[in-house]
Amino acid sequence: MRVLVIRCGALGDLVYSTSVIDALRFEYGEDVIIDFVTTPSSAKLFDFDDRINKVFLLKHKKVPIIFSSQKKAVIKESHKEPYDLLINFEMGKQFRSLVEKIQAKRKAGWFCENITITKTHMVEICKEFYSSVVSSENIDKAYPRLLGEDFGNIKLKFNLPDDYIVFSPSNSHNKKKGINYRAWPHSHWKELLNMMPKNMHIVMIGAKGEEAFFEPIKPYGENVIDLVGKISIPQMVSVVANAKALVVTDTGTAHIASAVNIPVFCLIGPTPAEQTGPYKTPYNEVFILKSDIECRPCYKTKIMMECKDNLCMKNILPVNIFDCLKLANIV
Repeated sequence: MRVLVIRCGALGDLVYSTSVIDALRFEYGEDVIIDFVTTPSSAKLFDFDDRINKVFLLKHKKVPIIFSSQKKAVIKESHKEPYDLLINFEMGKQFRSLVEKIQAKRKAGWFCENITITKTHMVEICKEFYSSVVSSENIDKAYPRLLGEDFGNIKLKFNLPDDYIVFSPSNSHNKKKGINYRAWPHSHWKELLNMMPKNMHIVMIGAKGEEAFFEPIKPYGENVIDLVGKISIPQMVSVVANAKALVVTDTGTAHIASAVNIPVFCLIGPTPAEQTGPYKTPYNEVFILKSDIECRPCYKTKIMMECKDNLCMKNILPVNIFDCLKLANIV
């Protein structure tokens, strides 16, 4: 059984869709061959995942097939040996022609079926896209799951302690002009760091190129281990997976934490937590911290665009996070 899955987008988007991997293995056996079409940056998520056979990179999604060597490579592969099944998660019209050109005995997902979206959370919506080719029993027991790099090597390389929690202050919007509406104020991060017990190790993570975002939070205390810009995505998966907890804003790291089943404390402002927040399963703990301000959620609305204060994030106080960590016996 050969399956091709199309899921292109930010890191969190790919994490949402990974429930399909185990769902397919439950349905068709562990020897099912699964290939993915995804973006170069997100593809690194699969570098150490032996459940995935091959990854096709698609950097420029809107480029027509005739001008896209990457789209042509996917199509050529399917013509050489047609897939048994294609599952498409992408709803953008630029994917219609690619879905149509790929050779597969059966096609499921957007542009392939009449799909009525009835669920709220993105993980559940993804499940609806493959519900016609996987039994409800196997869908129900499949959740996002990630496999990172061997933690033993990472621990030795960065001299990580046995017990630590992870802070992930940045997000994918930190280089955009204007207000970063998903960000928690630097002063709040600094205050929370000062509240933490001095004997508790805190690992600070962020992507390469985001180093400038962290400068206002410094100087760090002796209990902070700075891995910002120093680890790959598969290494980050393992660092998060072996932590006691993650404190994070609404970004890809939050979804990674929920997929590796550690407690995640997610600070949510303008985005709808019930749709795009970290996903709750029977195997993890998700704590959503948000303010009671009436205008949220407002993501991508006129309200957000006209907002000058970002009060929905500012009003989440450091003491709120610390108290929640304490109640959960993390500190």
